[in-house]
Amino acid sequence: MVNTYPDPAHPTPTVRAVVYDAVGAVPEVRRVPPPVCPPDGVVVDVAATGVCRSDWHAWRGHDPVPLPHTPGHEWAGVVAEVGPDVPHGAFAVGDRVTAPFVLGCGRCAWCHAGAAQVCPDQQQPGFTYAGSFAEQVVVHAAATNLVRLPDAVDLVAAAALGCRFATAFRALTGVADVQPDEWVAVVGCGGVGLSAVMIAHALGARVVAVDVSEAARERALELGAAVALPAEGAAAAIHELTGEGAHVGLDALGSAATLDASVRSLRRHGRHVQVGLLLGDHAGSPVPWDLVVGRELRMSGSHGMAAVDYPAMLAMVADGRLDPARLVGRVITLDEAGAALAAMDDPSSSRGGMTVVSLG
Repeated sequence: MVNTYPDPAHPTPTVRAVVYDAVGAVPEVRRVPPPVCPPDGVVVDVAATGVCRSDWHAWRGHDPVPLPHTPGHEWAGVVAEVGPDVPHGAFAVGDRVTAPFVLGCGRCAWCHAGAAQVCPDQQQPGFTYAGSFAEQVVVHAAATNLVRLPDAVDLVAAAALGCRFATAFRALTGVADVQPDEWVAVVGCGGVGLSAVMIAHALGARVVAVDVSEAARERALELGAAVALPAEGAAAAIHELTGEGAHVGLDALGSAATLDASVRSLRRHGRHVQVGLLLGDHAGSPVPWDLVVGRELRMSGSHGMAAVDYPAMLAMVADGRLDPARLVGRVITLDEAGAALAAMDDPSSSRGGMTVVSLG
């Protein structure tokens, strides 16, 4: 899928991409064949792409991917080629665009109902095929999945939208249905968690941020959290602070400890939303079902956000109510992307904000 062309005497068009050959192998930048534009899709020149913990999960083998592989699934860029089956006038070369990390097939009942994020025939750049740690990436079923960006949204900031920010937005608005003045406990303040803090605050909620890292807690306070608590004893502290517990608990990291803390922080009839991926040793994490039953808690998963739901989020970005650029902690080059991915072996590496690769 990503083999290089070895014969310099017969040059063939190539693009630069980050590739790893085996689980945990050192990712390196190589010259690879340019992606082929699908009839119903587009090829995008990548301007910026986020380095996400989900990419790390795949690299470490927690989420199997085809090998050799190019990671990357949250990006923004400019349309370079449009397939012949894309509806006329829908998109054109030069359009500034992004897309969800889950690409629906565009044909099934789920896609037709606006729920492409759970499409049974979905594709995911950086997981099911070569991703956006490259100069170009493909988007299938462009009419269903591609999102045109407002001029007011910067491409580096937009690279933060496709996974962590959009996932947090839908988890809070479409799944938890957060209301003004509700208490929202965000457990785990990496990219998803800090996004959730900003979004919940913008929605008028009172946010309690929970993390093991003092730096992450301080960042959460800067982004709108009313209170930031260390992880140890957080559930009890939230009950003491709020009187009855949080209305909404969001596990933004994905571990047995963060899941448990979110559920235990909830008041009666509270809503827990599982956003962080529970993979590897955490896939079978226990749940305090006595509390789920006794307090009649609502348990929900949330998996990304379909392109059809992006306008509400982008409107809040365009008018300044949300500013994803504030979540970007570091901007690096494509040559530095592999090292940034490997650095996620230390969970605290993402606590300072998102790392974005700029290809501009």
